[in-house]
Amino acid sequence: MVVENPLQPARPEQSPGRITDVIGDFPYRLQLAGGWIDQPFVSQLNPSPPGSMVVVSLAPVSHMMDRAGMATGSRKIALRLWNGRLPTGDPASLVEQLYAEENRGKSEPSGTQDMIGLIYPGVSRLDYDARFRGGIFPQQIASNNDPAVARWLERILHLLPVLPRPDGYNPLGIKNLEPEWIARLGRSGLDCFNAIIAMDADALGASLNETMACWETLLPHTVRHSTIQADLMGLLRYYQAKYPGAMYSGCGGGYLTVVSRRPVPGSLKVKIRIAGGKP
Repeated sequence: MVVENPLQPARPEQSPGRITDVIGDFPYRLQLAGGWIDQPFVSQLNPSPPGSMVVVSLAPVSHMMDRAGMATGSRKIALRLWNGRLPTGDPASLVEQLYAEENRGKSEPSGTQDMIGLIYPGVSRLDYDARFRGGIFPQQIASNNDPAVARWLERILHLLPVLPRPDGYNPLGIKNLEPEWIARLGRSGLDCFNAIIAMDADALGASLNETMACWETLLPHTVRHSTIQADLMGLLRYYQAKYPGAMYSGCGGGYLTVVSRRPVPGSLKVKIRIAGGKP
């Protein structure tokens, strides 16, 4: 039997290392207002193009759920494609590389907003017009990397984990693609970006609420489906009534992104990756 000498100093515990050693040293992507306007089957019916949506590049400071609207699928492909690190170079070219790799052999390609949100730093407005490259790539990308704007947005965004998209879920079972609502969806992205630049929490919240109204009308299975085991609309309406605005990070659940000037119980915080930052 070995008895430790209580007078000897305790052995130092093993260093925990960095979180990126576990989750990978690559950004995540948060989608804000206007999502789905990046899909050509939506943008081609927009009576007042371009339609806009907003994506935010997030530093990898914590693990994000898979199948939760945080571009984790595209991120895994990027980690493999580029040996675990975001390469330097023209971001537009990197987006095209990642888009080609992810959609190789697919009959229904994914949208480009995932790749852009991962690769472009800061807060980006993506303007989609079906007349430009078939609506697959945005006609224009406007990015903001102002540190003051990023820090403000970090303070007022709160993420509540809800649940991942379930197996067997398809958000496209019902399509009510009414041009008037598609135009509203595209405008919500423009309003969102303008609100962020102005650091206007009420306007930002209103843009998120407008996007969710558009989703519920255009693609109702984004928020209601037989495979979804949570009352997504009940949760959404509770937080929208209590705070300036809220929306889901993706269709079928994921995280509920809440805009609030005060703490939101149970929520997670994010760190925005701006130009010149890491990774």
